[in-house]
Amino acid sequence: MTARLRRAAVFDMDGTLVDNMRFHTRAWVALAERLGIAVEPSVFEHEFAGKKNDEILPALLGHELPRETLDVLAEEKESTYRALYRPRLEPLPGLLELMDDLERAGVALAVATAAPPGNRALVLEGLGLTPRFAKVIGSEHAPRGKPAPDIYLAAARELGLEPAACLAFEDAVNGVLAARAAGMRCVGVLTTTTEAALREAGASLVVRDFTQIPRELDALWPRL
Repeated sequence: MTARLRRAAVFDMDGTLVDNMRFHTRAWVALAERLGIAVEPSVFEHEFAGKKNDEILPALLGHELPRETLDVLAEEKESTYRALYRPRLEPLPGLLELMDDLERAGVALAVATAAPPGNRALVLEGLGLTPRFAKVIGSEHAPRGKPAPDIYLAAARELGLEPAACLAFEDAVNGVLAARAAGMRCVGVLTTTTEAALREAGASLVVRDFTQIPRELDALWPRL
């Protein structure tokens, strides 16, 4: 691969590869209600988006949790989410065609997501995408969830590239902030929040879905 082609596209998963965030929100709200906690859905959709369960649950309950309790509650939420979303599983429009175009252009593909292994398997294996990604970076690779840059820095490191050679695709403000803090240009996808919010966070391009990605892919990367 030539130096010109040493580039990568790093995709967030939830809300980016698939339009599933409302199912996560429903699962979080159900858990909160069972625990007797009243939380507006928008808190999960915006404030907690991109964070790790290890970060969300203590914030939700207002105190730290023993590891065993945290694991049990996290699995309850994720099991509910998977049951809700599994029958609706499908890629965001234009995703597969964009991946084809990127691969033809010699661009490496990766995923950077705070989703736990079971959720990654649901989407990536369920859609047959796992073999197409050179790296799948999860919460276990990053000490902090988004908006910290850890997971995107880990993706660049695993790919053997500088962050500036990587283009991130994100749906959430926290994700855009994380990508930008890592030194990556970012494309925002309008499944979760507004164009204004994504641009304010630092997205250089905002699209409804992947059918709106420019066909001239070189224009998406800064000159390397």
